Amino acid sequence: MNDITHKVIFQPHNRTVEVEDGANLIRAAMEAGVHINASCGGEGVCGKCRVIIEQGEVDGGAEKLSQEDKDRGYTLACMSKVKSDLVVRVPVESNVDASVLNIATSPRHTAKIKEFKLESMKEQGLLIQPVVKRYLELPQPTAQDNLADVTRLLNFLKIRHDEHRLLIELDVIRKIPDILREGDFKVTATIVRPVRKDGKNLITLIEPGDTTDRNFAVAMDIGTTTIYGEVLDLNSGEVLSNYGDFNGQISYGEDVISRIIFAEKEGGLETLQKKVVETINHVLEKIVKKAGIRKDEVVTITLAGNSTMTQLLLAINPRYIRRAPYVPASILYPPFKASEIGIDLGSHTTALLYPGVSSYVGGDIVAGVMGSGLYKSDKLTLFMDIGTNAEIVIGNKDWMACTACSAGPAFEGGGITFGMRASKGAIEDFSIDPITFEPMIMTKGNVRPKGICGSGLINIVAMLFENGVIDNRGKFNRELKTERIREKDGIWEYVLAWQPTTQIDRDITLSEPDIDNLIRAKGAMYSGAMTLLEEVGLHINDIEEIILAGGFGSYVDLEKAMIIGLLPEIDPHKVIYLGNGSLLGAKMSSYTNLFRRNVGEVVKMMTNFELAETPSYMDHYVSALFIPHTELNYFPRLKARMEARMEAKRQIS
Repeated sequence: MNDITHKVIFQPHNRTVEVEDGANLIRAAMEAGVHINASCGGEGVCGKCRVIIEQGEVDGGAEKLSQEDKDRGYTLACMSKVKSDLVVRVPVESNVDASVLNIATSPRHTAKIKEFKLESMKEQGLLIQPVVKRYLELPQPTAQDNLADVTRLLNFLKIRHDEHRLLIELDVIRKIPDILREGDFKVTATIVRPVRKDGKNLITLIEPGDTTDRNFAVAMDIGTTTIYGEVLDLNSGEVLSNYGDFNGQISYGEDVISRIIFAEKEGGLETLQKKVVETINHVLEKIVKKAGIRKDEVVTITLAGNSTMTQLLLAINPRYIRRAPYVPASILYPPFKASEIGIDLGSHTTALLYPGVSSYVGGDIVAGVMGSGLYKSDKLTLFMDIGTNAEIVIGNKDWMACTACSAGPAFEGGGITFGMRASKGAIEDFSIDPITFEPMIMTKGNVRPKGICGSGLINIVAMLFENGVIDNRGKFNRELKTERIREKDGIWEYVLAWQPTTQIDRDITLSEPDIDNLIRAKGAMYSGAMTLLEEVGLHINDIEEIILAGGFGSYVDLEKAMIIGLLPEIDPHKVIYLGNGSLLGAKMSSYTNLFRRNVGEVVKMMTNFELAETPSYMDHYVSALFIPHTELNYFPRLKARMEARMEAKRQIS
């Protein structure tokens, strides 16, 4: 993170924002709540974001301007990087009507990011490795000392390394005689510690020579949409590489219900199991190569996924997950050899799966709860994993209640006409002129837009609603005087970017059906949280902290998420972004056996509520199918801003 910051003042708005050195100037304007007309996503082709630098210095921004404009101090905000304190004047042609400068704007807040710190685990004495390597220089057998090879090995480990309760796998016993002699009785033993304290220490590998410096593990999140993996050095604790890719099962359904239905067809289960393993192996190929290690040097792989993904990975038909009373095959799974299910790692590599709680609260959420530290926190916390499937946990170190609901793929670009993943060219930020209704958009990578990602979708809908472009049902105000709102093939839509400023061969728009898909997705999340709170006798005001997990939480503008009713209205400073909680929990389990031993107790603490069997859920859901909700009094800050806007517009007119 850049430690150098600069103060930027935007005139005539007299609004100030502090940004990092090198920050994009148009993003600074968005952060300050200053609208500048811009529709090319930040590539500098529309030329609408011209501003004047009255004081200070920027890097770039003038390359595409005439010499006359340069001499007058003009620069393109989207192409300029902040290099000092600035005073920036937004000219009339780039500005909203001056009469609306005092219209209340929604604040901009992103969640604080909770970082994983290996050092803190070391300080707490938590790094008791689940896998250790012991270098042994064994006495060679003689006529007087002709102990069996295995006995010689075990005795040496007990005497020299105080290793007890040892077991050796049959496959290892087969190899021991040759490996001992190949290494001149100087070998390295890999020992996997048991999850249970009373379990056995398992010798899974014997190698010639000293390989104690080569002790690696893989942590992996098996998501419905994506699969992410990391290679970990168990000696240093360093993350050596990471990579993610789309789950190959997507072709057979975007959500778990679709996958379950496909798995019930003839050959369906085998197809889905093959596809997820293919993706895992592809991710492994990438991360192992990037880490500069061999696959046979990976001693363990820890995986976390929801209940359906876990059963599909293990080729267990999940048909009963979607049928009342919603029973999974198991919530606990024993360690097994990764190669048994087709994972392309050494025959000695142990696979560990995170246990789940119920059919719809799986190992990924248990991993997130543990990775976030919720299970040992004093604070009453609301944990929300936002994605295709939405899981919610409420509680602290004393108790936890959990539930899950199907949000659909809208947050990840699915079901949206121009929806896409959060990759280069995706519209991720948006502002609108409240008089002309012209947009200001920014894309990932500051290039011409080619679609809309989840965080961008939330920001767009929030701004359209707060500026009266859509009503609380998500329908466009057809009386507004702007060519951006139009009817096409019987569907009303708003043009975010005209074709000449996009990367594709047509205009990029947001339609009423798109908005409706988002409303249903956010309604599921919000009503799930409200139902769970009600079931445990709590109110949103009782919550001391919200933890957001999932693919796009760090990019979500919290205030915009509250405007549309995705999140309950709460102090944004109470919100923490965890990132990929499933991967974080898998990583921490790879580092320490103490963490793995707590998993069972955490699962026992989590009481599951099935929303389908909870009568109040549907009432909450129907009420949440509006922006932000049928009851605006639940969102007092938004209500106050909207009333102030209406009053300001009345005075203008």
